[in-house]
Amino acid sequence: MGEKANGNIYLTRERVVELEAELRDLKIRERKEIAAKIAEARGHGDLSENAEYDAAKEAQEHLEIRIGKLEETLMRARIIESSDLPNDKVYILSVVKLKDLKTGETTEYRLVAPEEANFEKNKISVTSPFGAGLMGKVQGDVVSIRVPAGELKYKILEIRR
Repeated sequence: MGEKANGNIYLTRERVVELEAELRDLKIRERKEIAAKIAEARGHGDLSENAEYDAAKEAQEHLEIRIGKLEETLMRARIIESSDLPNDKVYILSVVKLKDLKTGETTEYRLVAPEEANFEKNKISVTSPFGAGLMGKVQGDVVSIRVPAGELKYKILEIRR
């Protein structure tokens, strides 16, 4: 399943709610704060040599770019539920339990859209070399994944939602 097929971005309901909250915060609180900084800087006189004014205007520009990106992401977002997908292979939203064949250690990762990837939370993108190497595999498969440090070999112990 292509995660950006037809221009759609597949996200979990949880991530859509997070993005909507961030967008509301940017539009309401952040815009107000930047407008206040611009007004304060204007009060300092000559705008042509006013570094505070320039910095506030630049911050405003960055904020509007971020708001635009969030709006586009949410407009293209399609909520995907793990229950909509079969459990026979590794798909987006699969939780995959792996055994490192070199060290014997086991780890678990959830495969997610790039917009949700967070390595600290063991959420890896389906488009990353690691995630792409797991897609479509089944329980019991041994996968070799090339990373900058070399090649890693894992056995898929379990696939679940």
